[in-house]
Amino acid sequence: MRKIVLAIAFIAFCICVNAQKRTAQTSADKRFDGLDTAFARVLKDWHAAGFAVAVVEKNKVVYAKGFGYRDVDKKLPVTPNTLFAIGSCTKAFTASVLGMLQDEGKIDIDNPVRTYIPELKFYNDNMNDNIKVRDLMCHRTGLPRYDYSWYYFVSHSRDSLVQRIKYMEPTAGIREKWQYNNFMFMLQGVIAEKITGKPWEENVRERILQPLGMVHTNFSVDTMAANADASVGYDVKKDSIIHKRDYYHIDAMGPAGSINSCVNDMANWVMTWINVGKFNGKQVIPAGYVPQAMGSQMVIDGSLPVKEVPDVNFSNYGFAWFLASYRSHYRVEHGGNIDGFAASTCLFPSDSIGIVVLSNQNGSAVPSVIRNLIADKMLGLKYFDWETYLKKRADSAQAAAKKIDSSKISNRKLNTTPSHPLKDYEGIYSYEGAGSIEITLKNDSLFAVYPNGKWWLGHYNYDVFTPYDVNENEPIDTADKGTPLQFNMSTDGDIESFSAELEPGVKPLVFAKASKPKQVSKDSLLKYVGEYELGGTIGKIYLKNDNTLYMSVPGQPEYELFATDKDKFEIKGLKGFKIQFNLDDKGEVTELMAIQPNGTFKAQRKK
Repeated sequence: MRKIVLAIAFIAFCICVNAQKRTAQTSADKRFDGLDTAFARVLKDWHAAGFAVAVVEKNKVVYAKGFGYRDVDKKLPVTPNTLFAIGSCTKAFTASVLGMLQDEGKIDIDNPVRTYIPELKFYNDNMNDNIKVRDLMCHRTGLPRYDYSWYYFVSHSRDSLVQRIKYMEPTAGIREKWQYNNFMFMLQGVIAEKITGKPWEENVRERILQPLGMVHTNFSVDTMAANADASVGYDVKKDSIIHKRDYYHIDAMGPAGSINSCVNDMANWVMTWINVGKFNGKQVIPAGYVPQAMGSQMVIDGSLPVKEVPDVNFSNYGFAWFLASYRSHYRVEHGGNIDGFAASTCLFPSDSIGIVVLSNQNGSAVPSVIRNLIADKMLGLKYFDWETYLKKRADSAQAAAKKIDSSKISNRKLNTTPSHPLKDYEGIYSYEGAGSIEITLKNDSLFAVYPNGKWWLGHYNYDVFTPYDVNENEPIDTADKGTPLQFNMSTDGDIESFSAELEPGVKPLVFAKASKPKQVSKDSLLKYVGEYELGGTIGKIYLKNDNTLYMSVPGQPEYELFATDKDKFEIKGLKGFKIQFNLDDKGEVTELMAIQPNGTFKAQRKK
């Protein structure tokens, strides 16, 4: 045990010495003079809590520093070891594992994906037969984002996420168009798991984190939160109020964005890429994979230069890297965004320069501002006021959005009411490509509860309701509304589903309704037990296992019933089939109403 303690102490000493060296390098390098003032302005103008930055040149970390607060309430400062969620910067780690497996001859990325995940099914046979692993790695499968499926309906099982993919309709042909899709990077993690027999997390840890000495980096926000130097995530409310965000548990979607890291660790990651996959003289990322990953695999769009910055242009994608020409320098970069955090991992491979910026502000432009300010200094470029330029663009876009919103003419039909009493909308609504939403009535309002949150459903018109986020201890912000839910009726007039346009470019998704089973005591169920006659046919209602009611009809299988309301039941597994028991004044059951899609049939109880 003492040897272990000494080893830990030695590692801590080395980290401390390394951090001191990096601080010394930061203070000695004149290229960074004036940055403290510029960065303070960024924090103020963008109402940001904090950020950390590291700069690598060849084999050295030449700058590593934190700014602002990792915890605003406690006034805890950001350090180079402060942990942030890096979001989609995770993707390059995932794709690199496949690059390693290809180098080892364990995979051919030009094979169809189903070679390695045979249980996977895409939307059609053409996709099943022709989507290759390479297509996953550069977002060219024809599938749009479908982020609602994993973000709202979080899952702890990657297998369950794989099963959802077959319901995802493409909006383009294979390799026809670049379309970002997080599910495709989750699949890459699954492929690695199938080949190695190890979880994705273990593959990344063994193959990348340990060889690169990324000792602080982890895969869970719970693990991050337990660290003494963890950051809290924030967003900005009402244009200026720094507001704390809850951590998002990304769970099974991890290969697309679950890594949490610090700039000291990430510096080793970008250093490895700058040095064609080598770290401290050891080849970690295969040398043959590096140029493939940093080379153009798919055109995103033309990205023609604009007047203000004519020397920033073209936009392609490699393997988990965005590619651009930045002021005549080849730039390899990927951003990351997840609740409360934004990040940028950036390389200039021809210049042997790497820049990492991690921030605890949601969907923030801060990493881009900081990255560009540092890049100009490192590349010896003429000064350009990126802070003013990007802030002006952001403010203009926000103002334009507000103007459009204020001038929009509503199509809402006033003075309309829902077609049913609100209680009739209660139930569990499910879509196999996502999950289930439970809609309940509380007082005079409908609420929708899904795995990652809760909505208040405000009535819009007729059977259309608008969802608004519900956050504990905070008033509902009616300016922040989601996609409307359109409730639909069956031919017998019952509410049977709702539709929502959750994915642009495809038809509305339909969530089918199932009634929520109600618990009924054995004594209450016993009053329904008996024989019922309809046109000479005798059906039986009986109890099994003391708590479940069943029905049998001659020549038909046994049917299980579940209670949905007082004296009302549905038949499990049969949509649209219901049973209602009618009682006399004494509370005794006298008849059974079998409500079916083709009509309602009355059966008298035999005495």
